[in-house]
Amino acid sequence: MKLPSIIQPEQLLTLGKKDFLLFDVSAGSKPRYDEQHLKDAFYLDLNTDLADIKDFAIGGRHPLPTFEHFAQLLGKYGVAKDTHVIVYDDKNGSNAAARFWWMLKSIGHEQVQVLNGGYTAAIKAGFPVNAEVPIANPIAPYQISAWQLPLAKIEDVEAATQLEHHAIIDVRNANRFAGLTEPIDLIAGHIPNATNIPFTENLDAHGAFLAPEMLKEKYSKALADYNIENVIVHCGSGVTACHTLLAIDYAGLPIPKLYVGSWSEWSRNHKKMILA
Repeated sequence: MKLPSIIQPEQLLTLGKKDFLLFDVSAGSKPRYDEQHLKDAFYLDLNTDLADIKDFAIGGRHPLPTFEHFAQLLGKYGVAKDTHVIVYDDKNGSNAAARFWWMLKSIGHEQVQVLNGGYTAAIKAGFPVNAEVPIANPIAPYQISAWQLPLAKIEDVEAATQLEHHAIIDVRNANRFAGLTEPIDLIAGHIPNATNIPFTENLDAHGAFLAPEMLKEKYSKALADYNIENVIVHCGSGVTACHTLLAIDYAGLPIPKLYVGSWSEWSRNHKKMILA
């Protein structure tokens, strides 16, 4: 039976300690992790563990790591093919938790879930916290042959700007999409013909994912005019885009293409863009 891509905090409390591996994937929050984290959670760093950062113009701010690097990382923490992995962050899954989820799903690892509401919701539900770093039980590197979920390169996005019946979905907030502000990248604006569906619309007022039925209605309507293979989802650097891919999967719909380079790569390549 397929696991839902989201696990509720209350469900986490019912699992036995040896039934899963827990990962804190909160980018920029290592000091908080060192001070306090969910009990038995390992910390993964977005920049060094889940990306291979080089030239932002080639792959953006958070390009995917090599298969060798990712395989070694998973082996280091004892992740095997049948390991139940639960991931959380402190930003409602919109940060690197969704990215790690996508990466695991994309190498064929089905036993992975993101904790709904993340760190705060787990504490509120009564999950224990401490500052102890758990001891990993390393195993052989994970066997990886390819990214199995669909990806788009910058050339694919360029083509999609000119093609009918192709969708480019930008999940950044409305002000960044409109070019009114750009707190991270060099240029404000958006890719031509892109549609803005902010990832925050996947969440309710309490920061939890909307119910699968609501997400299914939302994205079935948004994608009704497109074949899924013609849909590309992006953000600033290929991280928060995974939040929307997670929401779409949670809704029971096929996962569209991820443009990992996203705005950080596009805006550095003098491609056509809509400027502020």
